[in-house]
Amino acid sequence: MANSKNIPTVEIGVRAFVFGGSCSNLQATEAVLNRATDLGFTANEIIFTGDMIAYCGQPAETAHLIRQAGVHAIMGNCEESIAFELDDCGCGFADGSACDALSQQWFNHCLNVIDADTRLWMQQLPRFLDIELGDFTLRCIHGTPEAINEFIFPSDIAAGRYTPRNEDGIDGYICGHSGIPFAAEVSNKVWINSGSAGMPANDGTSRVWYALFESAQIKLKVSIESLDYDHEVAASIMRKRGLDNGYADCLSSGIWPSHDVLPAEERQITGIPILPSTFTFKKKIATVQDPQLA
Repeated sequence: MANSKNIPTVEIGVRAFVFGGSCSNLQATEAVLNRATDLGFTANEIIFTGDMIAYCGQPAETAHLIRQAGVHAIMGNCEESIAFELDDCGCGFADGSACDALSQQWFNHCLNVIDADTRLWMQQLPRFLDIELGDFTLRCIHGTPEAINEFIFPSDIAAGRYTPRNEDGIDGYICGHSGIPFAAEVSNKVWINSGSAGMPANDGTSRVWYALFESAQIKLKVSIESLDYDHEVAASIMRKRGLDNGYADCLSSGIWPSHDVLPAEERQITGIPILPSTFTFKKKIATVQDPQLA
């Protein structure tokens, strides 16, 4: 079904498993989906927030795995660019930056190996998806409601450089794109990024990330979790497929090859391990005054 803005809506139940940014990393994606299965999540309870294809060596295999898993997936900028055969990845990197230069290699690799049927499927992915999770309605996006490729980092929320839209009927947003996991509350809305399930979080570890959601009456519990996987195999496949670059090294070092997109606050904590965390949000219930008591 769809709401008044024609955004598709799905009823999840009272819990959800969220991941995104698989980035052509088949080994990490398999590990994350296996974790979801081990925890007893069904396909209807799993949300993917975009960018299944990007830096690593197996874009076709990773896209196929996510498609066959039957989870709820939204379009990331990488799906958009590959599906519609655009000029670049549309990541939002500044022209001439190190990130921009590094992206050309993997973008061309993805263009060469993603077939027409997969492109068509990607074209049909929604850009927005509302999930009903118990008493909460959360809008799934890739970057922000304003732009599919806008980077929002923890410091942007904390410093007030970005404030989520105050949209009626929405308790908060689940996003991806920036690759660093966090959860925050601002202006009575939650903003949750489960991190990247295919690349490290620039924290000096090889771990990848996902998030668990649980709704209990008017409380929403979000657990941001990390996962170890066979990153050496993923890096080896990158190099065998001609992607011997800083991103291949990053899979082991946990340090991004370029920090162009990072705010100063995130640059300063490069290489410091992020701890799994739990965040609890309480729904704000509007009260109606009894006119007889006025």
